[in-house]
Amino acid sequence: MKKYFVIGNPIKHSLSPKLHNFWIKKKNINATYDKILATQDDLPKICDQIREKKINGLNITVPFKNDIIRNLDELSLEAKETQSVNTIYFKDNKIIGHNTDIIGFKFSIEKVQYDVSKKKILILGAGGVVPSLIYSLNKMGASKIIVCNRTKSKAENLKHLFNGIEIVNWGEIPNFDMIINATSLGLKNGDVIDLDFSKVGNGKFFYDVIYNPAETNFLKIGKKFGNKTENGKMMFIYQASASFELWHGINVNIDDETINQIN
Repeated sequence: MKKYFVIGNPIKHSLSPKLHNFWIKKKNINATYDKILATQDDLPKICDQIREKKINGLNITVPFKNDIIRNLDELSLEAKETQSVNTIYFKDNKIIGHNTDIIGFKFSIEKVQYDVSKKKILILGAGGVVPSLIYSLNKMGASKIIVCNRTKSKAENLKHLFNGIEIVNWGEIPNFDMIINATSLGLKNGDVIDLDFSKVGNGKFFYDVIYNPAETNFLKIGKKFGNKTENGKMMFIYQASASFELWHGINVNIDDETINQIN
């Protein structure tokens, strides 16, 4: 029986096992998918288990999407250009890191029929998923990408990968068409982002990469001021389906039955 896992810290909130096990059962695959609460020190040992074929594939979530790279043999083009890995597989005796967050985000934006081209995008956060968002937004033709992070130096580091982005101080709310919460603030129900959105107006697009809970305080605020809102559920499902196809060589339908698994 093949074994697949998602690793992260925290990991309790992850619905990856629910989704992947649903597909595994539906496609009659002899496999299991579970989650591992990992630490930095666990990463080399976990990757050794892939080399030993005790683990057949991994998804990587916060905060290891960059840190895992030093334990891998090869990166896909997308993973190399973003220095962010969320999917790992073993091929030709090599541990390969791939990034399906890019395509997951792109498909989720297309699904809600939002046109990113020539739009100003403000991203809150500078963690593991942010390079994937910037990469995808650039491909979709965003006119300007602004990054705001509590630790400014971490945001400045993103310029090594994407020199066209703009960095602003935490607390500044520049004019934007779309704002993305890519921080982990919202995973807990009481989490509040300490920014004042009262003057941003309406008709904007508030997007949260968090999908559990379904409506974070960030999205509630966006809705309160008359803005379009969307959580990260479809991004999560699309990136998961891309991982599933990499591992099993099988396409899955993103139908209502699949979407209803994530509630």
